Amino acid sequence: MDELDLAPKLAVLKALAADEHVTRVAERVGLPQPTVSRWIAELGEQLGAPLLVKTGRRVRLTRTGRLLAEAATRSLTALEPGLREVEEELDPEKGRVVLGFLHMLGRAIVPELVRGYRAEHPHVRFGLVQNARQAVVDKLLSGEIDLALVAPPPEGPEFESVVVFEQPLIVVVPAGHRLESRRAVRIGDLADEDLITLEPGYGLRQITDDMCAAAGVTPRYVFECQEIETVRGLVAHGLGVALLTHAEFAPPPGLRELSLTPRTGRIFGLTWLRDNPLPPAVRAFRDHALRTHGVQR
Repeated sequence: MDELDLAPKLAVLKALAADEHVTRVAERVGLPQPTVSRWIAELGEQLGAPLLVKTGRRVRLTRTGRLLAEAATRSLTALEPGLREVEEELDPEKGRVVLGFLHMLGRAIVPELVRGYRAEHPHVRFGLVQNARQAVVDKLLSGEIDLALVAPPPEGPEFESVVVFEQPLIVVVPAGHRLESRRAVRIGDLADEDLITLEPGYGLRQITDDMCAAAGVTPRYVFECQEIETVRGLVAHGLGVALLTHAEFAPPPGLRELSLTPRTGRIFGLTWLRDNPLPPAVRAFRDHALRTHGVQR
């Protein structure tokens, strides 16, 4: 029995259970009366037992018809919440946006983006997923999230990105370090330094690896962390140096921030899958980000 063919017929049978009058049911479901009669007859033939018997100008469900109508009612009732969710998903004013982003963006950047959009679309709901860069990108590829806000934006033909903002990269050293008096530092100056960084899979780690490779420097990583503030704390206590962005608030005591030359920025991009159709609410949020913050790459 074809499930796609069965569903509309069960909906008609459910209506007949409530009003045992074929003509009125046909009008209610928007079908010709002969179609309703034929569908019910076909269901009975497939089951090997009639579902209706005529009683004058009305019809009455047989025991088999009643049992099937009750099952149809339970099944269709169970579907109703899902159908409402689908309707909301397709409504740009009531849909849901699942945004994945780096932990550090939860303090200001993401709230700012979301606030601006919610001011125009107050009924749209958000799912916010925070993780390391590669984990966020993997969730985008698997369909767990709609959009990814990461640095650097992933490259490849399957991705499309909007640059949302850029942060200058700096070198942080402990107070009293040999480089402290420098106005600017090159990556090559760090060749003999103990480096403190994030674990592989984090965007800042990828940037550090790439910049060291480009400068011909083999990095000597002594600490691999999961939080940028941990990196700052270790540097402040004299345990190494690091490549970071400026502290959002006052850096911890004992830390010195030095400019990097040539100037290099950490680019944050809003990314989606190029060939994956975005639901209306997600598309509207992406367009809001592009309109208010983005530069197309």
